[in-house]
Amino acid sequence: MSSRYPQADLSRIRRTSIRDRQSKVHIRDFGRSLSAGASVRELLDSLPRILAAESLRRAARAIATASRDRRAVVACLGGHVIKTGLAPVLIELMRRGALSAVATNGAGAIHDLEIALFGQTSEYVERGIGDGMFGMTQETADFLNRAVLEGSKLELGFGESVGRALVAADCPNRGVSLFATAYEMRIPVTVHVGIGTDVVHMHPSADGAAIGDTSHRDFCILIEAMRDLGRGGVLMNIGSAVVLPEVVLKALTVLRNLGVDLAGFTGINMDFVQHYRSNQQVVNRVTELGAEGISLTGHHEIMVPLLAAAVLEEMREGEQEGADPH
Repeated sequence: MSSRYPQADLSRIRRTSIRDRQSKVHIRDFGRSLSAGASVRELLDSLPRILAAESLRRAARAIATASRDRRAVVACLGGHVIKTGLAPVLIELMRRGALSAVATNGAGAIHDLEIALFGQTSEYVERGIGDGMFGMTQETADFLNRAVLEGSKLELGFGESVGRALVAADCPNRGVSLFATAYEMRIPVTVHVGIGTDVVHMHPSADGAAIGDTSHRDFCILIEAMRDLGRGGVLMNIGSAVVLPEVVLKALTVLRNLGVDLAGFTGINMDFVQHYRSNQQVVNRVTELGAEGISLTGHHEIMVPLLAAAVLEEMREGEQEGADPH
């Protein structure tokens, strides 16, 4: 008995030799094991030259090249990036000229402020929501809201206001504060706030007008910081699923509206999950501006130090090549 249904005759198919077929993976692209005590360069060279590992190399080269050519390197950060202890890594990139501006949300400012002043951050939400005490830390809210109010009176941006206040307070952990260090280095850190999204908005010290004023000023500061993205700059979104990708879209639109040529920059989206909006704004839609998009997936506390190490290694080798008289 045979099937009642017609079947394709596979004896008639055309075939080819693997020698004539193009393959995406070759043995020369494989990774290799590392010996104990390996260098950063040896670690990077040991990674497969396939998919995400090659994307990591491309991202590192793009940032190092942008730094060398004095093009903008802008990092947009979700608050999680700050609270997972990555400020020292980002600060080193700033000191080495590999980061020209930072944008974050209100949570990023809160985490950085608490680390700078108290050496700790990130409360247990589930323990505080039941009795209504989540986010009710007085010192955090009063310091941040006062800094923003004073900054608004001086016509400063939100991030600038926080950095200024932390430096003036001579906070004990300013060396690991992204805001304080950036303020001292005159590198803009902008904060893009959604009213009601941050715990400090629940406190009587919050001034909505000052928050809106300073955050909108930061939007304008960020636009200007992104002006030099074209011809080799880099725009990174690290861990922001909605707010920063939307801010970036509007900032890019303003720059194009003003006639700024943005062709030739690299957009990099890094997150432990590739969200729709961040990938659209930073990786896919930027191609319409003549940019290249790269997606890197992984936990921030692993991927950011790895990328930073790769960038610094690329910069070191570039400096050595530049110093070689031959």
